[in-house]
Amino acid sequence: MNKIKGTGVALITPFNEDFSIDYASLEKLINHQIDGGVDYLAVMGTTGESVVLSKQEKKQVINFCKKVNNARLPIVLGVGSNNTFALVEEIKSTDFDGIDAVLSVSPYYNKPSQDGIYLHYKMIAEVCPLPIILYNVPGRTASNITAETTLRLANDFENIVAVKEASGDLQQIAEIIEKRPSDFLVLSGDDGLTPKMIEMGGDGVIAVIGQSHPQIFSDMVRAALKADFEKANLLHEKLSPIYEPLYIDGNPAGIKATLNIMGICKNILRPPLVRVTEGTYSNLKKFIGH
Repeated sequence: MNKIKGTGVALITPFNEDFSIDYASLEKLINHQIDGGVDYLAVMGTTGESVVLSKQEKKQVINFCKKVNNARLPIVLGVGSNNTFALVEEIKSTDFDGIDAVLSVSPYYNKPSQDGIYLHYKMIAEVCPLPIILYNVPGRTASNITAETTLRLANDFENIVAVKEASGDLQQIAEIIEKRPSDFLVLSGDDGLTPKMIEMGGDGVIAVIGQSHPQIFSDMVRAALKADFEKANLLHEKLSPIYEPLYIDGNPAGIKATLNIMGICKNILRPPLVRVTEGTYSNLKKFIGH
């Protein structure tokens, strides 16, 4: 699974003022990633506001990304739901041509037990034709995938190949890294913790800030993966002032504001999300140097 090592970037979905999808900006964004040296693209994740896109819009965005990418980078597709049966049917009917792996978030809102989380992923693994990346983000799902459950899934299903860990629990992450199967990858889900997680033995990141700053962020990850932590930490320090304003008003509001300042997309989100505050926008502008 070398395709998902290194720096993956969770793409936003740019919108026009009328909330329609801004494909011109999406094309600009994809090329910005590729020119910046990232290793793969992640589409239809949380950052892509996938929950407010219709099924038809999702298909259109995915097909557009595949067309613009033109097989230059691997693509990871977000496929998640808190309705396990519905997700199984969705996976069965999805055309995965041009997709290299799927990223599937733990069921949100339902707050399942660990056995329930295991069953959810078991049912996905039994029908999914592609490698699966577990996505643990308790801040959004209201439940944690424990290290024990992650390891159980990693050992029981060959097509469960990685976890994107956004729990922020370094003790839990260290346990997964220590006890995982040799070919199971641990990816950071927290931009700011990425160098630390790689130093602990992690394999990369699915990033947000990599989207606006692909070159410096992917250089940082590459340095860390080569155990050049002096270089990695220097690059990390250059980016560290942006982390607070980037996330203080939520994701993807912060990254959309940043990309807007850089001239890549409009600063538009679909309700219930709204733009960052004027103060946050000003702080982001100061960092970017405009």
